[in-house]
Amino acid sequence: MCFRISSTGTAANETRVFETDKGPIEITAKPQRIITDYYTGALLSVEGPVVGSGSDAFKNPYIKDRMKTVKDVGTPINAESVLELQPDLIVVMYDDQYEQLSKIAPTVHIPFDAERDIYQTVELFADLTGQPEKGEQFISKYEEKAAAGREKIKGIIDENATFGIYELTPKNELYAFGDNAGRGGQALYNALGLKAPEIIQKELIQGAEGTKLLSLEALPQYAADYMFLTNYDPDGTSESLEKLQKSGVWRNLEAVKSKRFFSNNFDTFYPYDPIAISEQIDLFADMLIEREEANKSRSDK
Repeated sequence: MCFRISSTGTAANETRVFETDKGPIEITAKPQRIITDYYTGALLSVEGPVVGSGSDAFKNPYIKDRMKTVKDVGTPINAESVLELQPDLIVVMYDDQYEQLSKIAPTVHIPFDAERDIYQTVELFADLTGQPEKGEQFISKYEEKAAAGREKIKGIIDENATFGIYELTPKNELYAFGDNAGRGGQALYNALGLKAPEIIQKELIQGAEGTKLLSLEALPQYAADYMFLTNYDPDGTSESLEKLQKSGVWRNLEAVKSKRFFSNNFDTFYPYDPIAISEQIDLFADMLIEREEANKSRSDK
């Protein structure tokens, strides 16, 4: 999806026209009151003036301190709450209420996965908020952090080692992830420059799909030297992880036997906005360094 912008009017009343999948949308050049369902982190990464957000953003640990003045407008968005906040721009991932919200304020629909990486995302939202300089500043800091992360693990992690990201659900469903579906993929593969197993690289990073449902029997095909697993268990009652860890397939994975398996907190690694991606760089680097030091300590005894 390509979003193109043109500007019209004087400095005082300048507007922008977005060509989107809904057609051209005219918005104010520099919005002052933005409401969004799921793009809170992306907007905040370029200091967008978010006044209302969908509920999920309040669970995002990376933007918690920035949400103190943001109002929860629900999931799905509550139109009455939106109206009370008097937005001059609404940005949505889902278009179920598009027509209703468009009557309140100019509404831009940006489908999930419209932008493929952090660079495209930051550029889009910096343009959307009329603050391209904020996007440039964010990317500059991100690249500095990525370079520092690569330097931290240099000489500690074998440059030929492979890394995989996986998720388990309460229904015993097991997924493999690529580099653009959350769970830290962009930080691990793109920022830190670590390698995915060839099959994940081909199917989930270069391929059209960002995730793949695996059978337990197929897991060894998608296994990596280092494996990161999030366990989606919102009720805290799932026995999926215990069941997986008791399986012979699991116990025979090289990453498990070599203690290079990591259990990642779901709420920490679910977010995939630019702020989260940037912060996940250090989380991955520190985990890897700590584990390798622990493994070395054990082998020296």
